Amino acid sequence: MSSSCSPRTSPTGSTRSGIRSANEGLAGSQSCHPPCVGRTCTLAPQRSSARRKLPVFLSRLVLPSILLLVTLASARADGESLFGAESFTLSNGMEVVVIPDHRAPIVTHMVWYRVGSADEEPGQTGIAHLLEHLMFKGTEQTPDGEFSYIVARNGGSGNAFTSYDYTGYFQNIARDRLELMMELEAERMTDLLITDGQVATERQVVLEERNMRVENEPSGIFAEQLRATQFFAHPYGWPVIGWEHDIKALGLEDIMVFYRQHYVPNNAILVVAGDVTAEELKPMAERIYGAIPAVEIDERTRAQEPPQRAARRLLYVDSRVAQPSLQMMYLAPTYATGPEETAYGLEVLAEVLSGSTTSRLHRRLVVEQQLAVSAGAWYSGDGLDQSRFGFWIVPAIGVTIEAAEAALRAEIAALLEDGVTGDEVARVKTRMEADLIYARDNVAAIARWYGSWLAVGMSVEEVENWASRIDEVTVDEVNAAARAVLVPETEVTGILLLEAPTDAL
Repeated sequence: MSSSCSPRTSPTGSTRSGIRSANEGLAGSQSCHPPCVGRTCTLAPQRSSARRKLPVFLSRLVLPSILLLVTLASARADGESLFGAESFTLSNGMEVVVIPDHRAPIVTHMVWYRVGSADEEPGQTGIAHLLEHLMFKGTEQTPDGEFSYIVARNGGSGNAFTSYDYTGYFQNIARDRLELMMELEAERMTDLLITDGQVATERQVVLEERNMRVENEPSGIFAEQLRATQFFAHPYGWPVIGWEHDIKALGLEDIMVFYRQHYVPNNAILVVAGDVTAEELKPMAERIYGAIPAVEIDERTRAQEPPQRAARRLLYVDSRVAQPSLQMMYLAPTYATGPEETAYGLEVLAEVLSGSTTSRLHRRLVVEQQLAVSAGAWYSGDGLDQSRFGFWIVPAIGVTIEAAEAALRAEIAALLEDGVTGDEVARVKTRMEADLIYARDNVAAIARWYGSWLAVGMSVEEVENWASRIDEVTVDEVNAAARAVLVPETEVTGILLLEAPTDAL
């Protein structure tokens, strides 16, 4: 049994630095789920902001970075790609990406499916995540309980995750066991064997997971309601784990239909990072995955959100709240939806506002004014459809939520009026480049970054060029992105408060 956090994808991000919103990660958006009973499971909700990205895994390492940055700059000047990734497509349409790193004899093997909770039908919310659980229930050749045992017996570890736009499975293992992992994944891509009893058991596991993460956690309920308030029609409005009544209604036939529709090679991406080359991998991939026939798949279409024309406000009061907080969200484009320059500008903006403890919001609201114990911003730029740019503030003891909101709004107003400065943008660019350098030491994180971007339609070239494009972002682009996105019409404000106790009789 294992559990690990799912990736947040985007190269760097601003909610990083350990001061990310406490609520944004819960219930459907950006946080990992706890270990599931039995095997693996991670809800990796939607691309989260700023730091769901590579740097999330490596961020804020206090090391001398100048030499490393010079190395990166030199590599770029020589035309070397960021991570040296190579890609090819198998005869059945399965996309393959290889990211070589020969410093240690290990690999990360990942299979991503271009299907997530936002691809579910209304009334079947949670089916993508429940299927993820059931994928460990075995095949005719690998009975229930054997998959993870084989991985562990060969010295590896593995897990899986479900998000709004994708579902992924991975193993970290010695390079001489890569072929075995590929055979196991290929087998369950086509031969999943599950029973009504297994569905009933795993459905209960998921319901308990939901109880732990949402029903018994006020911030989880709050985050779920806040997202539903933002998205009226688009499936980003329902939680990755699903609504409770929908989960209870999911049956074996529903799950197998979903599995057969989406778990096919031409809807999958193989990402292998570590001690392997494309030349070595290609014959194995063709023999193991390439032998699986392609299946006709439907175009990926989703209900679209009607234009939001008025600000919305949500108040959630619960006697279990430990700390009041406020969140403010705005609809925002992603790299996939464009405009591209706005997405890059928002990425840098989130870093300026919230990338470290010296960033603008933390410095002004926490350190200087001492109105908050936490304040920051985040951006989720790696979604298939329109996403959000968000702010949060947790007031200090003795500070009312009204005063905290007023202070946060004053900072946003100042941002829109005066913009960010050249010094701020230069500093965060240096920090983001450093994060990318450190990311080279974590092949699993790099594989996740590539997978999450490719799963929403981005290309290997766009991932490789991300750092260069960030380096080209100007102060004017950051300010233009802020003024385009931070508008009252698309705002959703959520307040989480402690319910005052009633006097005992």
